[in-house]
This record gives sequence, structure tokens and C-alpha cells, in this order.
Amino acid sequence: MDREFARITDEIKEKQEITKEQLEYIFENSDEENAEYLYRAAREVSEEVFHKEVYLRGLIEFTNYCKNDCYYCGIRCSNKNAERYRLTEEEILSCCEMGDKLGFKTFVLQGGEDAYFTDEKICDIVSGIKERFPDSAVTLSIGEKSKESYKKYFDAGADRYLLRHETANEEHYSMLHPANLSGAHRKQCLRDLKEIGFQVGCGIMIGTPGQKTEHIYEDICFMKELGPHMIGIGPFISHKDTPFKDEPNGSVEKTLLLLAILRLIFPKVLLPATTALGTADNLGREKGILAGANVMMPNLSPVNVRKKYLLYDGKICTGEEAAECNMCLRNRVERIGFKVVDIRGDHPDFLKN
Repeated sequence: MDREFARITDEIKEKQEITKEQLEYIFENSDEENAEYLYRAAREVSEEVFHKEVYLRGLIEFTNYCKNDCYYCGIRCSNKNAERYRLTEEEILSCCEMGDKLGFKTFVLQGGEDAYFTDEKICDIVSGIKERFPDSAVTLSIGEKSKESYKKYFDAGADRYLLRHETANEEHYSMLHPANLSGAHRKQCLRDLKEIGFQVGCGIMIGTPGQKTEHIYEDICFMKELGPHMIGIGPFISHKDTPFKDEPNGSVEKTLLLLAILRLIFPKVLLPATTALGTADNLGREKGILAGANVMMPNLSPVNVRKKYLLYDGKICTGEEAAECNMCLRNRVERIGFKVVDIRGDHPDFLKN
């Protein structure tokens, strides 16, 4: 056991802070024994706060139209091979109906930046869900909007908003996105959401082209400034119809290390074990929970559209019915000694960072 690795881990846990040098040391010296020491520390923190409970969020991918042309994304607007679709409001409510029967208390509406779904349509969908399922939380993940639009969604009843900032470094951001998009604007969107009163989620991919350890450190610093309620991270996985099709995928090991580090720094934050992690490694989601994650997102989307919402290649669970997907995840969680709880998971104590 590397004493310096253990000392750094203990210090991060105690101070809930990390230096760039400490982050570099962890990434460069994470053999199996050292990594397990870090994961164990993260599990201890997670179990102290969440008591081995894992929250499920029902994911509804309701449109794969997008006006943006991000270089890593399979539903980018210039991908002519993408088979486009939109769910109707009734189809979305039907997904929620299924989720409610399965015990879900949070519905995550995720989609590209699709102009068809005007503010009025989004508000109607949100209020419709809240009216039919008043005990449930609604999370939106539909990209960059104006502060006025965000306020409308909040007033309609939306509780949470997920917007991965992708990278806090402007130069790196420009390597991943066309010139009409800026990291500064995306970060401002997150600040606007927080100011309005949303429970906010940010996040990054690990191993995107051009990413350096110093960029990840900048991401952590931004997260500390923002104080998010959720942080979503997963490995970069390339898509065959993007400019990054030949780029290597991100490291599962580095993703797990960062998950554990984030749990030590943000003891009460909601940390998903993402689908991308499960795609990159058959046991990736279990490994994520054992490294400090406490949220999973089963897919409630209709089976006939799941293979059309491919942000990256090889995505898992595209052929499973919602009930199958739900039971599979519950069994996976229980096999590693944790338990799924059917609550909204927004108790105020959990949201104080």
C-alpha cells in the first residue's frame, strides 16, 4: 500500500478539498490496492449519508432532434444517419404511467435542443406530469435556454435541471464544440438555474479528446463554486457518425477514481452510476456504486425509439422493456449489498453541500 496515496485520500476526505498535485498523484499511482483504498473511503462517506440506498430516476428520451453540432454527439444536427423521432405528450405521460407503476418517484425528460418543443409545450408536459403524478419530481435535461425559459419551466413545476458543463476550460470546450457555443454561456446557464431555485446537476465526460488532468481539476473547482445537487460523469465513448469516431474511449478506471474523489469532496451530492459507465464495462454501474455513486437511471422510453437515441456507440439497454430494465438494475444493486429506495431523494439534508 502506497502511504502517500493513503495520506492524500485521507486528507481529501477530511478537508473535502483537493489540489491539482493530489489529483495528478492519484491518477498516476492508482494500482489496484491504492484504488481500492480510495473506493473504500468513498463508500464509507456514501454509506454514512445514504445508508446503502440507491435512488432510481426514470429516464424518458423524448426527442433526438437537436439544433447543435457538438463534435462528440451521435444526435448532432449534421448526422444524416440519425433516425429522428419525437414523443407526443401522451406518449411521455404513458412512460410516466409505467414508471409510476414500477415505483419511480422522479422522471427525467432528456432530449436534444429541439425547437419544436417550445416553452409552452415543455410547460404543458411538465404541468401534465405533476398533475397526474403529484408526488413525483420532474427533472429536465434539454440544454441551454434563456433564464426566462428556465423560470417558466420552474413555475410549471419542474424540480431539477441537468446540464453537463462538459469542461470548465474554455480552450478545451472549443475543441469539443462548434464556434457558436461557449463554455462561459453554459456555465452561466447553470448559475441561472441555481438562482431560480432548481436542484441543479452538472458534469463531464472522462477522456474526451484533448482533456488533461488540469482540465479535470478546473472542473472540480467549478463544481465547488457552483455547489450542484447532482454531478454526472461517465467515460467518453465515440460514435461512428461524428468527427471523433476514431478517438479512443475514455478510461473506466479514471472515471471510477473521479467518482470516488467527488464523493469525498461532496459527501451529500447525488452521483449517478451512468449508462455510459455500464456500456464501457459490463459491471461498470456496480463498480460506480462501490466507488461512491448512489443514483441509477433506468430507461422508461418506448423500446421502439431507444436505438434512435444514441449519443455514443454500443449503448446498453436499448432493447429492454421498462419493467425488465427496472428489475435488472434492482437485482444488480442488491447483489452488491445495496438497496433501491423508491423515494424522490430530495430530502433537504441530502441537498446541502
